[in-house]
Amino acid sequence: MRNEPLTLAELNTLVKQSIHTCLPDYYWIRAEISDVKVNSSGHCYVEFIQKSGRGDGLMAKARGNIWSNVFSLLKPYFEESTGQPFTAGINVLVKVTVDFHELYGYSLTVLDIDPAYTLGDMAKRRREILRQLETEGVINLNKELIIPMVPQRVAVISSKTAAGYGDFSNQLINNSKGYVFYTSLFPAIMQGERVEESVISALDRINEKRDRFDVVVIIRGGGSTSDLSGFDTYELAANCAQFPLPIITGIGHERDDTVIDMISHTRVKTPTAAAAMLIDKMQLASDNLHDCYNSIRSGAMTLIEDGKYHLSELKKDVSYSTMERLKDERHRWQKISMTVSSSFSTMKVCEENRIQRLDDRLSVAANSLLMNEKHRLEIIEQNIKNSSPQNILKRGYSLTLRNGKVIRDKSSVTDGDELTTILYNGEIKSIVTK
Repeated sequence: MRNEPLTLAELNTLVKQSIHTCLPDYYWIRAEISDVKVNSSGHCYVEFIQKSGRGDGLMAKARGNIWSNVFSLLKPYFEESTGQPFTAGINVLVKVTVDFHELYGYSLTVLDIDPAYTLGDMAKRRREILRQLETEGVINLNKELIIPMVPQRVAVISSKTAAGYGDFSNQLINNSKGYVFYTSLFPAIMQGERVEESVISALDRINEKRDRFDVVVIIRGGGSTSDLSGFDTYELAANCAQFPLPIITGIGHERDDTVIDMISHTRVKTPTAAAAMLIDKMQLASDNLHDCYNSIRSGAMTLIEDGKYHLSELKKDVSYSTMERLKDERHRWQKISMTVSSSFSTMKVCEENRIQRLDDRLSVAANSLLMNEKHRLEIIEQNIKNSSPQNILKRGYSLTLRNGKVIRDKSSVTDGDELTTILYNGEIKSIVTK
């Protein structure tokens, strides 16, 4: 043992050498990421933690570094594989080396990540959420609702600029059968950390007007599959499960269903599939109505035929009193006809008088208009005369020509040119001397 005291730098150097000697290899570790920061150079700095099994108390914590050349490959690989953003709050299995820096201390350098571990953890969380909803007795509440036969009034939860929302709307509007749908958009954030809060807020706004809608459609299509974690939360799932209107989800992904897919009334793969489902519902209702029409028509024809036979039988039993009644009615209608004819003649005379008065007024108005236009034309004619070349010359102006062309600039003539000056009452010939 050394008797002389060490400087802090010397001690840290010894610690670094010892760690490199004792832990020279890489290690796979399981941990939760509690913080993620990416700087402008592309390096990512994380904090790994391990919580106690009985609560949220921390058992261990370590800084982690993911250098830019690794992070640029690791992040898209992880997000594409899991459908989960690389963010705080996820459990990961990472390959690390142990480092110690004299200035920055102990840290782990991340070399690789196993998405399968995170997928397993996500699946576990989904199972726990579904188990809790089942325990509370609400997991199938939305599925038990009945979609109306004619689901025309549709509340849509989506981002206003999402391509999936545009596809959904276009398919409904331009459906080949010409069915009419009334859609109302309730904008929400469909990716990132605020999905849960935003979608629940949209559901609350719809719930305030729930009597105006038949179904709710939650669509997302066109976004990255790495932002689906917001649809795997207990609060959002509980709100959807207990919502009083049937919910159709078309989040636009081919992976395992999210939690709200599992508890919603109907899950379809894409926004266009959601539109197709509503159109099919309308088609089914149309077919049912057509079947009812045919059934009613057939029954009506039968009743008509029976009625014709019954009337034929009644006709044979018409009595003399019926004939007298018809005679009285004919007389009454004749009186009514005469009254109507007299009233019509009176109205005709009144209308003819009214038309004559209108005709007189139109004639006066037309004559007045013609006089005004004639006066306006006379003024225009006088202005044209005043603007004629002859009148301009009469006021003392003159035109100077060379070879029959008007001279506008003195630089266009030279010594010896013959000029013609036109006056109101004659011409003057001249030769240019200077």
